[in-house]
Amino acid sequence: MTHDSIAVGEDGPTHQPIEHLASFRAMPNINVIRPADVIETIEAWQIALQSQDTPTLIALSRQKLPQIRQEFTAANLTAKGAYIISDVSANDQVDITILASGSELNIALDVKQNLAEYKVRVVAVPCFELAYQDGNFMNNNSLKIAIEAGCKYGWQRFISTKDMFFGIDQFGKSAPGDKLLKHFGLEAEKIAQRIRSYLARLG
Repeated sequence: MTHDSIAVGEDGPTHQPIEHLASFRAMPNINVIRPADVIETIEAWQIALQSQDTPTLIALSRQKLPQIRQEFTAANLTAKGAYIISDVSANDQVDITILASGSELNIALDVKQNLAEYKVRVVAVPCFELAYQDGNFMNNNSLKIAIEAGCKYGWQRFISTKDMFFGIDQFGKSAPGDKLLKHFGLEAEKIAQRIRSYLARLG
């Protein structure tokens, strides 16, 4: 699949699958994978080739994305469904855990840079169906933040009502991708500001 988010805004709202990821994730016996870069795309293809009983849907972006993973890993990290892409220092307690998929993973990493005063862990979540509730990064007391340019449905398995979701629960609009991300508040600085405000209210 292509057109995985609102960032291909010049094609108009009808090409922006705000609800498609959620609808396919709700379908039984299908792995929906939204890669963030070339490496995750290769790993997704490997999962598809090796899966004998479950179809694989790979939702790709049409926008230019940076290469996030630079180091070789023998293991297929995408096959975990979710994995730590940027962690805190050893023995540090995590203040904030940011979860993201696809093109928003890069935004999540930028949000971490904007929240330098906090201990922030970033988790890539390319595939809900393969993800497991790993106590190493999920079952902690940190504030959970989910970022995806789509509807919130399905993310409840990772975040609670006290956590935050940055996405789009309405149909998109027709405009250049960068303007749409700004319009819907999916910019690193805006997200970081809202997280700070929320933490300040919590005391």
